[in-house]
Amino acid sequence: MFLIRNIFNANPGKAKALVEIFKKAVPIMEANGIVKNTRILTDSVGPFWTVILEGEVENLNNYLDMAKGVSGSKELGEAMKGYIDLVKGGQREIYKIE
Repeated sequence: MFLIRNIFNANPGKAKALVEIFKKAVPIMEANGIVKNTRILTDSVGPFWTVILEGEVENLNNYLDMAKGVSGSKELGEAMKGYIDLVKGGQREIYKIE
């Protein structure tokens, strides 16, 4: 099992809009078995406009295929539409859960 943590640095004032997009996308990802136990986190202290989307995956290859758009559903693509315009950068962390 792996924990995937996607850390997004939203454009100033756009974190809330990014969270709303993720709230639409998470149920689709979980229903398709891509990820489970997903959480959306926002900054309380630290860099402003930080949004973290993290969840657990059984199969890392399936997740990475989805992230590349290989197996993403049309419904997921629609839910995520426009998110890239809200983001100025970020990073992904992957942890093995022991």
